[in-house]
Amino acid sequence: MIEGPRVVGVSLARGHNFSKQPALEIRLLTGLGVAGDAHMGETVKHRSRLAKDPTQPNLRQVHLIQAELFDELAVRGFSVNPGDMGENVTTRGLDLLRLPEAARLHLGAEAIVEITGLRNPCIQIDQFRQGLMQAVLDRDTEGNLIRKAGVMAVVIRDGDVRVGDSIEIRLPEGSRRPLAVV
Repeated sequence: MIEGPRVVGVSLARGHNFSKQPALEIRLLTGLGVAGDAHMGETVKHRSRLAKDPTQPNLRQVHLIQAELFDELAVRGFSVNPGDMGENVTTRGLDLLRLPEAARLHLGAEAIVEITGLRNPCIQIDQFRQGLMQAVLDRDTEGNLIRKAGVMAVVIRDGDVRVGDSIEIRLPEGSRRPLAVV
C-alpha cells in the first residue's frame, strides 16, 4: 500500500534557539503560528527581520522541511533529525520546494497552512553543523541558486498537528508563482 504525504515530526521552541524541541503535537493558531513558539505572532519575530522593520507581517509563522532532505544530508555525513534545523513541521512524501506560492496544506483533521515562500538559510546552520549551509544549497542547470532548507507558511485555520497526520495539498487557482525567499 502506498501511503500519501505525512507529518513525521512536530517541534517548537519557546525561546529563540536554532533547533526546536520535538513534541507529540503542536497547536496551530490562525494568523499567529505555533502556540508557544518564539516565532508566533502577526508581525515578524525573527531577530534579523525585527531589526529591519518590526511592523512587517509575519510570513514565517510555520517552518516546514521535508524529511527527504535529512536522507540526502545523511548520505553526505550529516546527522539531522526533526526540529534540528528549526522547523515546526517535518514532512515525508511531499516535495515542498516545488509547491507554488499560496499552496495550502491541510495538516491532519483541521489545521491549514498557506505556503508563503522559501526559507533563506543563514549562518546559524553552520554553527549547528559545520558545512551544513553549503549542503542545503545547490545550483540548477542554469546556475540559479536552489535553497533546500524548507518553506515558510502562515496559519489559515487552527488545528492540532501530530506525527502521523496526513497532508492534503490544495494548489491555488489561476497562474501559479514559484516560491521566492520570504
